[in-house]
Order: sequence, then C-alpha cells, then structure tokens
Amino acid sequence: MTKRLTRKEQFDRSKINMHDLRQVRCWTHVLGVSREQLRKAVEKVGDSAVTVRKELGIPEE
Repeated sequence: MTKRLTRKEQFDRSKINMHDLRQVRCWTHVLGVSREQLRKAVEKVGDSAVTVRKELGIPEE
C-alpha cells in the first residue's frame, strides 16, 4: 500500500513537539495560550501534554 502525499500525518497527541510549527499552532489553539506560554511550560515540565496542561492550569479533555 502506498502513502498518499496529500494526507496530513497525525502526530502523537501525548507529546508536544516545539520544533514542529504545525503542532505548535495546534497546541496553542487547543490550549488557548500563546506560543511563548507554551514554550515556557514545555521548558519547565517537559513535552508531555498532560504535564503541560497541569502546568498551565488547563483541565484534561
């Protein structure tokens, strides 16, 4: 089976990859925070989406 080039790849929603602009845009939108707020939270607690949510005071979905 071949991969479709037009299909966007899904990313691991349990981690926040600050080096992937598409993910950063998605996470800032979902969490309702700025890129800088997201960056600081990831720097402080790591890239786990659960711990970043806790750091930002945002309940899990």
